[in-house]
Order: sequence, then structure tokens, then C-alpha cells
Amino acid sequence: MNAKYALALILALQVSVSLCEIPAPSQELVQKYDELKATFYKRLLNLCNKLQDAAAPMVENVGDGEQGQAVKDCIEELLAKPELQAFVKVLTGLGQEAGPLVDKARTSVLGAYEYYLRPYIGTSLNDSIDTAKVYLDQLLPAE
Repeated sequence: MNAKYALALILALQVSVSLCEIPAPSQELVQKYDELKATFYKRLLNLCNKLQDAAAPMVENVGDGEQGQAVKDCIEELLAKPELQAFVKVLTGLGQEAGPLVDKARTSVLGAYEYYLRPYIGTSLNDSIDTAKVYLDQLLPAE
């Protein structure tokens, strides 16, 4: 009886290990993902530039009043604190250390998507992305 349990345990472990091996994504999928990501970042940058252009006249007039000057002084004082500078350095270091981990996770997710989901939902997802692109090009162009 114990031999049956041991065999069942070994088979279960082999199945779980084989499920952990995620195939690498194809170059075509990685290239498509990189293009979509670059377009998304261009759209965000374009939106930020539009917001900055719209807010620039209001921000210029803020420093004229007494309250505006108090806010400027408070921000300058906050930026001069060594605690904040140390915190920013720590966050920058964490961001640099997390970069390779994020890339590995992204590759694993793309591989799992391509192997397990793309045969079933790939065409409908691609059609949905193309439809969304049409509306995004009207509302928030990348260029």
C-alpha cells in the first residue's frame, strides 16, 4: 500500500515539475509585444506633454501669491532633506535590481500565453487590440 502512495507522489511531483517548465515565446510574439509597449509609452508621453502644455500657464501664476511662495519654499525644503535623497537612491537601486527579474517574468508570461492561451484566444485578442487602436488613434494619438 505504501508503494502505491510513493508511486502516486512521484507521479504527482513529475507532473508539477513538468508544468513549471514554461516554453520560451517566439520572436514574432516578443516583437509584437515590444511594438505594442512602445506605442503605449508614446501615447502616455504624448498625453503628459499635452497636460503639461495645458497646465503651464496656471503653474506660472501660482508662485505670484503668498500661498504659492509658501508651497515653493516647502517643496524646496523637502527636496533638500537628506532622508528624501536617500529614499530616492534606494528606490533607484531597487528599480535597477528588479529590471532583470521583470524581464524574466515577462518572458515567462509571454511563453505561457503563447503555449496555453494563444491557440484559443489569440485571434479574438488581436482583433480586439486592432479595434482599440482605431479609437485610441482618434482620442490619444501616439505621434
